[in-house]
Amino acid sequence: MSDLHHLLTFPTRPITAEAYVGPLNDLLKSGIPATYTLEQVAAFEQGREDEDDANASNTTPLHILARSLPADASPEEQDVVLTMMNTLFEYGAGWNFVDYENKTVGDLLLESGLTRQSKLYERMVEAGVSAELLLRKVNGGEIEFIEEPGNEEQEQEPVVAEPVVAETTSTDNDKTASDPSTYLATPLEYTEDKLVTKENKDGVMMDWEDGIMKLAADTLFSGNVDATEGATVLNIGFGMGIIDTYIQGHSPAPAHHYICEAHPDVLAKMRADGWYDKPNVTVLEGKWQDSLNKLLDSGDVFFDGIYYDTFSEHYEDMLDLYDVIVGLIKPEGVFSFFNGLGADRPLCYDVYKKIVELDVSMYGMKCEYTTVQIGSALPDWKDVKRSYYNCDYYYHPRITFI
Repeated sequence: MSDLHHLLTFPTRPITAEAYVGPLNDLLKSGIPATYTLEQVAAFEQGREDEDDANASNTTPLHILARSLPADASPEEQDVVLTMMNTLFEYGAGWNFVDYENKTVGDLLLESGLTRQSKLYERMVEAGVSAELLLRKVNGGEIEFIEEPGNEEQEQEPVVAEPVVAETTSTDNDKTASDPSTYLATPLEYTEDKLVTKENKDGVMMDWEDGIMKLAADTLFSGNVDATEGATVLNIGFGMGIIDTYIQGHSPAPAHHYICEAHPDVLAKMRADGWYDKPNVTVLEGKWQDSLNKLLDSGDVFFDGIYYDTFSEHYEDMLDLYDVIVGLIKPEGVFSFFNGLGADRPLCYDVYKKIVELDVSMYGMKCEYTTVQIGSALPDWKDVKRSYYNCDYYYHPRITFI
């Protein structure tokens, strides 16, 4: 293993296929696993094979390669490194392990000066997409982006990056963010700039999203809206009402504005603030799974624009939503959503970007992204339990029928 470790530090330059690809193949063929970690090696050498701290992090061969990549590597050298990465993946290397600094290989490649468009970073994204689609197939068609934390039967599994799903994800001792029923029974608190769970201070929504919501509201009116009838739009998940305020302020105003919301505290806030009294607003109380299926069954309402932004749901819920959306949206309508999928780190975020594109294509739809730089808008997260967005850029999705 030390020979493989040494090789991946690129001790000699230039990086050529003769010097690196052949020896890498020989080492892996000899039985050295592409998934070993420096932590496991250290534990073994100290007689701690089974101790928990052996899995506290996973500095894998790919991490070593990424940390050692010369900043001045030429395009030809990067091609050789790409071949080495492909070889490691062929021998079972994982794409989303985190190391002793809680960094993925993608994090390290970006820190080395590479861009998200570089071939080495894109190869990591491709590996993530392939792995997740394979996992979905193995699970009988059900997607599970990562193993949920807190599963005792999996506690010896390698540490992987934990992507945020929707606007947050759960911790070992908090079901609020991962279980919709628990969330709906959890008291919420509105402050001047955010909506949080009262006890745990989980961030449900915050005003840093204002610019994103304005862009999203404009997107809902960007289809071919009948000028005579006016737009009919739907927002799933009211939260602080930021996007709904922009929808109401749009010129021309929507002819019909539906809002689907399930949390009793949010519904009470909506009633107190007069949303129930607006002549063009219809509030659908309850989970979207119930409300939208009723609309679908009735066949009376079709939307020019639909937006989705809920708390405590997961990507498998979005897959279910796609089934409903295609029956409710007009042929030239627009669907969008708050894109916090995997947004606690760039690699997971970029993998989800591709996953969404692939999934909506199965419905005859295309997803076009607008990249928005939001680094200056992000808060310091000091007043919430956990940050739910850690990328300095945002992929705004616009989904339409092809």
